[in-house]
Amino acid sequence: MAMMLRSLARPLERCLGLRAGGDGLMWHTDLKPHASGDYSIAVVQANKNLEDQSQVFTSPLGTYVGVYDGHGGPEASRFVNKHLFPFLHKFATEQGGLSADVIKKAFNATEEEFLHLVKQSLPVRPQIASVGSCCLVGAISNDVLYVANLGDSRAVLGKRVSEDKKNKVVAERLSTDHNVGVEEVRKEVEALHPDDSHVVVYTRGVWRIKGIIQVSRSIGDVYLKKPDFYRDPIFQRFGNPVPLKRPVITAEPSILIRKLKPQDLFLIFASDGLWEQLSDETAVDIVFRNPRAGIAKRLVSAALREVAKKREMRYGDIKKIEKGIRRHFHDDITVIVIYLDQHRGSSHNIVKHNAMGCTTAPVDIYSYNADEGYEGDLLQTVS
Repeated sequence: MAMMLRSLARPLERCLGLRAGGDGLMWHTDLKPHASGDYSIAVVQANKNLEDQSQVFTSPLGTYVGVYDGHGGPEASRFVNKHLFPFLHKFATEQGGLSADVIKKAFNATEEEFLHLVKQSLPVRPQIASVGSCCLVGAISNDVLYVANLGDSRAVLGKRVSEDKKNKVVAERLSTDHNVGVEEVRKEVEALHPDDSHVVVYTRGVWRIKGIIQVSRSIGDVYLKKPDFYRDPIFQRFGNPVPLKRPVITAEPSILIRKLKPQDLFLIFASDGLWEQLSDETAVDIVFRNPRAGIAKRLVSAALREVAKKREMRYGDIKKIEKGIRRHFHDDITVIVIYLDQHRGSSHNIVKHNAMGCTTAPVDIYSYNADEGYEGDLLQTVS
């Protein structure tokens, strides 16, 4: 039986472009067009179930980017991947275009829908109350960039500056890391809970809210937002519920709005799996100095080389480690690079301006049920 499965796997590997020495846990799209340039995506899986989800939607009217880094399981990030963009489209249509208000409404509606799913699912799957997801969204419309985020996925801009008659590219961070490892964020959380001296504690080598979670904003993590979950007998049977007087984390996004300028060259949207290994400046420098095709994969590979260096291992050995075990070496990593050519006036942009489509990274890298959403299974179990 094992031999038969291996013989079936070989043609599949050839079909998927996996070669000896390649990384069977990596998926990538080298280059695709969007309304004002090109984009590239890459994902490498470390968890047994991929907890990073991501998507790019392109149309003549705009480009939308989403990176969703789940924790405690894949359910929340998969849910956001299915629901956030439709909510954005719905509210933007109703209000005649994109705005900070539209984005906030879409985030809030996604949070409320996930809360509804959690309440529905609690009797059969109580652990879903402790599943959550960071949420990073970028939108480009009419030369205006919107960046909204919860958690510690990050958007970084590469922009050209002139110094002593030399062209140089610098990194500008466009999102806020909602992680209590950052002193400013830690103080923000503590200020909201003056009557709780243990709202943030240092444990297992890092700062954590209630000794549990590093991010202060997310979709999901319902047990840290709803005090009534502490009293729910179903949830009490599941584990150690946290006594809350009020929510200790929130789903209120940070939003940046910026008019794009001719010197703005490209954007990098990535889960913290990348930023744990590479600085903003290093990532921007790699994108600036290398060809466009496969650039997201190049960034992921650079991060994995850093992992290997820290562990005093060879890069080739990292690629051989299977999912689940791989999480002891690095996190799931998602990278999306968006090139901004809207001010270049090149002729190929006329063709690109009509680009319409959607690229969604696999739910699980090369799994046989990659097209099956988790939420469908969950709803079937509940009904």
